[in-house]
Amino acid sequence: MNIWSLGSPHARTRSIRPGEPGTAGPAALGTAAVAAALLAIALIVAVARPAAAATLATGDTRSVSQPSIPATCATVTSSLATSNRQFSSAAESSPPDTSRIQSALNGCAGSGKAVVLAASGSNKAFLSGPLTVGGSEVLVINTGVTLFASRNAANYQVSGKPTCGTVASSGGGCKPFITVNGANAAIMGTAGSAGQGLIDGRGDLDLVGQSVTWWDLANTAKSSGGSQNNPRLIQSNGVNNFTVFDLSLTNSPNFHLVFNGGNGFTVWGLRIKTPANARNTDGIDPSGTNVTINNSYINDGDDGVAVKGGNQAAQNMTIENSHFYGTHGISIGSETNAGVSNILFKNDTLSGTDSSGITSSSNNGMRIKSYSSVGGLVSTVTYEGICLTGVKTLLDIDPFYSSGNGSHIPNYQNIVVDGAKSVSSASSAKSVLEGFSSSVPLGLTLENVSFDATSTTAQNANIGTFDTNLKPSGTNVTVSAISGSGSVPSCSFPSFPGL
Repeated sequence: MNIWSLGSPHARTRSIRPGEPGTAGPAALGTAAVAAALLAIALIVAVARPAAAATLATGDTRSVSQPSIPATCATVTSSLATSNRQFSSAAESSPPDTSRIQSALNGCAGSGKAVVLAASGSNKAFLSGPLTVGGSEVLVINTGVTLFASRNAANYQVSGKPTCGTVASSGGGCKPFITVNGANAAIMGTAGSAGQGLIDGRGDLDLVGQSVTWWDLANTAKSSGGSQNNPRLIQSNGVNNFTVFDLSLTNSPNFHLVFNGGNGFTVWGLRIKTPANARNTDGIDPSGTNVTINNSYINDGDDGVAVKGGNQAAQNMTIENSHFYGTHGISIGSETNAGVSNILFKNDTLSGTDSSGITSSSNNGMRIKSYSSVGGLVSTVTYEGICLTGVKTLLDIDPFYSSGNGSHIPNYQNIVVDGAKSVSSASSAKSVLEGFSSSVPLGLTLENVSFDATSTTAQNANIGTFDTNLKPSGTNVTVSAISGSGSVPSCSFPSFPGL
């Protein structure tokens, strides 16, 4: 960046300007030349007006460091073993560990200490129905131990809602596997040679009494137009200071981890491994304010991260030093009607295929998506040091993600890509840079961007550029050279580390 200044405590600003018209001053020119130069400058200013000063996102306003596991309040030891991720029919119908784990959680709520799930010899499995983690307590899963989620849909049933484990005209029939409902709660794993503590949602296995999996229901819903009633794996609801640390998640029936409002959400050292073709298995969906996602590896069948601004504003979020495999992208939306602001994506990598070589069905990189039924203002979003490989839609800014004729207009302003590189992009790779209309244009800055696939689709956009090989053009598209500094990032792509 060429000029930095401190704005608000939560933003950085820099000045930008149109392309330099030349270096010769009026004294070096004749009268006619001066007049011509002044006319040329006037035309540049009129046609290619500079964007307002770009404000760079700073993300989470908290000072966040690596979490640690607290002292133990209670230890629950395993009495189960499994070689195929399944158990006896009696255990599957009535999971034996639900009451044991929940009783320990109830007894330790408010203590600030941990309920630890531990192995006992060769017994390293727990089988449970839905659980609730209360305030000021931590659920810890030891390395080598797996907490398996029930395959009995009746265990998750929400009273008065569609039948859990079916496709219906509406959703909402299943409670999450783990619900967090108190402040200062956490779910953690211990890490060791046997990996991290693991939660297995078993979305790929047949439900009890049915010849269908949770993922089959999701695919049926897509083809039939209905809604699958599948449980999410972990969800917090309006709580503050929720932490996930050194935990592994796999095979969720639906979204893996949801922070549904609140102030303060820290994810550090999370690993998610679910196939890229498992529908609607988002990795992390945060809303609310002050979120940090760091040092995580996300492999799933939908968005790697989907920042949501539906029921309440999403603001002050940092997604950094993390790696995504076969996902639908590091995303904002589609719900943005309550507003999304100050979102920083920093030093992240994205691969278009998952760790098993399955290509994402919606192979995107940096992504903002919404439409007029759920749209709103998305402002001050920065992508810094982003590396992409094998991705098809490299930068996807889309205000027409779905059909809609509502009044919630997607409005994307002060979107900055400062350092991004793509290599080995998928066939026919491109970028989509679109604003909603000529009166609601996209405001975008591209700086230090080098893509190996430079095709773009653009409309209704004011774009400032510095050191980029993208040359966007289209209806109502204005491109202005800006001043800048820095360089295109050097990229390496770590392999998924396993669970």
